[in-house]
Amino acid sequence: MPPIRRVLVANRGEIAVRVMRTCKERGLGTVAVYSDADRLAPHVLMADQAVAIGPAPARESYLVIDKILAACRASGADAVHPGYGFLSENEDFADACAAAGITFIGPRADAIRIMGSKTEARRAVSAAGTPVVPGDNGPGGAGFPDAASALAAAERIGFPVLIKAAAGGGGKGMRLVAAATDFAAAFDGARREAAGAFGDDTVYVEKAILRPRHIEIQVFGDAHGHVVHLGERDCSIQRRHQKVIEEAPSPVVGPELRARMGAAAVAAAGAVNYLGAGTCEFLLAADGSFYFLEMNTRLQVEHPVTEMIHGVDLVGWQLDVAEGKPLPLDQAGIDARRRGHALECRVYAEDPVKFLPSPGLITHLRVPDGPWIRNDSGCYEGAEIPVHYDPMISKLVVWGEDRAQAVARMRRALDEYIVRGIETNLPFHRRCLRHPAFVAGDYDTGFIGREAAALAPSADADETLAAVLAAALDRVVGRPAGATAALTAEVPASSAPSAWRGGGNGWRD
Repeated sequence: MPPIRRVLVANRGEIAVRVMRTCKERGLGTVAVYSDADRLAPHVLMADQAVAIGPAPARESYLVIDKILAACRASGADAVHPGYGFLSENEDFADACAAAGITFIGPRADAIRIMGSKTEARRAVSAAGTPVVPGDNGPGGAGFPDAASALAAAERIGFPVLIKAAAGGGGKGMRLVAAATDFAAAFDGARREAAGAFGDDTVYVEKAILRPRHIEIQVFGDAHGHVVHLGERDCSIQRRHQKVIEEAPSPVVGPELRARMGAAAVAAAGAVNYLGAGTCEFLLAADGSFYFLEMNTRLQVEHPVTEMIHGVDLVGWQLDVAEGKPLPLDQAGIDARRRGHALECRVYAEDPVKFLPSPGLITHLRVPDGPWIRNDSGCYEGAEIPVHYDPMISKLVVWGEDRAQAVARMRRALDEYIVRGIETNLPFHRRCLRHPAFVAGDYDTGFIGREAAALAPSADADETLAAVLAAALDRVVGRPAGATAALTAEVPASSAPSAWRGGGNGWRD
């Protein structure tokens, strides 16, 4: 594997900025690609070179393999980092990079292909001894051709069951079915949604694990046959299968369970000769049993919490592995570095009650600061949140000596965070971080749904305090008095454009 000299980041937003930071620290050249909507985006301004790749819709720009490869040729880039979303888990893109002599900073195409199919992935990891949720992939492992055959499998497994898209992700093409009478309609709905979202209506059936935790294990493999894990992240605070808050380590995972889950994840990665960064996702039942869900063959959105508790740069590890270098630490070395607790809140431009996107102009932005606070962002004051992509503003990450300190630090950071001109989910985060169940670490994947009323923002004491603190901080650092006279914790953007449907152009997981 040749040394890397210039990296094209085939992405946008905060992940493009985050990757470029590591590249610049290493003295590597950086190349941005951008659509018409991103001409003045931070990743474009930060890069050494920038190449336009077309109109705003991702299907005409960030998702077009030929345009990305043409940008590599035009800029002289010898490597591509795909970030997350867009082409990051596209095996055809990995193959195309290899054919063009460009280093793909990610796993091999065959591993992406296997893990990209939930049915293929289940077969591969089962053979390696990794536990999977009891289920049925259909005749010959090719999915179910009709509702009747799928119902027969569901009755063998036992209700409740999940009907899931084989090519799925992000909750699309998924239906929870509690009884046989509801099965046919759910089956048809799951297939239609899967076909629309992924171009593949293949579905399978698996046992539904009630009130589970969503635990994922970060894994890393190199070209020398080494595979390690960097512990777990708890991603159970999620809405409609989309993660909102992540933390590491999990409040309910101790050393013995961590070792077992880590070994299962390493076995799963080894089953496909895995190279680079990947994440094995598991459901953790109340009795301590756990089951493989899927493998994300890329760097996760929430990778910063793992970096914070281990003191490592995972993008740097990706670059090393892509050049053929061995992993910098073995398993014992990684375990010895694990210290403290980290939390991440995903800050979105969206209505904090209905969770609908709130695109528009950021008229005022002040991000929190202080010891052990990190804000990975692709926005700035005066930037436009476009309607074409996932509406993430930033990932706010904190570290503490223990979970209690991390929670207290995140509360303070959220109270200092000011965004005006658009609506955000900051009020939701503030309330969630003060909810007794979250503070106690007593939650599961259904937490937001069950506690919706308690988590809905209102003009109570907590929100008023946040407004006062934010306004005071803003004045201290020298804003003109008139600019903050009407400052509140959140200012509704009543004139903001109406919500949009992503249509597969953005990314959340």
